[in-house]
Amino acid sequence: MNSNAFRMPARRVAATAAAAALAAGPATLAGAGQAHATDDRGRAGAVVLRTGLDVSLLDRTVDVPLAVSLNEVRAPRSAEKTTLTAKLDGVEGGRAFTVLGAEVARASATVTEEKAEGSVHLAHAKVHLPGLPLLSLIEVDQVTAKAVCAAGEKPVASADPLGAVTVLGKRTTLTAGGITEVKVPGVGEVRLDLTSLRTTSRTAAATALELKVSVNPLKLNVADVEGTVTLAEATCKSPTVAAAPTEPAAEVEPQGAPVEEANLAETGGSSATPYVAAGAVALLVAGGGAFAMARRRRS
Repeated sequence: MNSNAFRMPARRVAATAAAAALAAGPATLAGAGQAHATDDRGRAGAVVLRTGLDVSLLDRTVDVPLAVSLNEVRAPRSAEKTTLTAKLDGVEGGRAFTVLGAEVARASATVTEEKAEGSVHLAHAKVHLPGLPLLSLIEVDQVTAKAVCAAGEKPVASADPLGAVTVLGKRTTLTAGGITEVKVPGVGEVRLDLTSLRTTSRTAAATALELKVSVNPLKLNVADVEGTVTLAEATCKSPTVAAAPTEPAAEVEPQGAPVEEANLAETGGSSATPYVAAGAVALLVAGGGAFAMARRRRS
């Protein structure tokens, strides 16, 4: 039994599928926009010198903070400056004094779609404290720090103070991966934390030298200087791995017969109808020829 009551023509099926695809389109685009908005391209930073010191004046009535940094950059930036000076009211007559002087003091931070990287290079550097104009807190030949975070790979951190290190005028042998203490009578003490490296699945941080300072120079109206001094620090966070492009959805064949078959089904025919008709014509022609020959024989 052929009936159109329960069969949807192919043209109608195609139109319904197209309408469904258009209806789904805006939602698909909205989802793609949200994924792009949360994409993390990575981060990187570097700093040659950072201080966090509290300076107490001799009369103990005033605490003056000394918080300065040299060549602190965030990607995509680089900087190179070899001298850092500062002024503190009530210290050294309010005149500027040199916190750091170096032959090379370079910091850079870069971020691409594949990698984030921070790096520091410091050479022939001296760090001074207020109240100690002639005695360096620390002198180093070379210091490097580097943090590299590549997408999809384990982050890498490295740092190394190369060559000689002098602390408060004393030549010092640093302990790899440990703490070195230097004490100078009448001046103070310094604790050096050498080569601090930290990594996670997506981040890295390298600090070449961190100094815990506690000195009492008793000069130039300075009683105590306490806090931290960081030399050569680099950080990074890796970009996220780009998601592989999704394959377009395969076209779904409409349910029911193809267009030709559907049209033929409406009239009760099929795709074999032309061949059946041709065979019938051939049989009719053959039958007609046989009938004519039989009549001739009878006559």
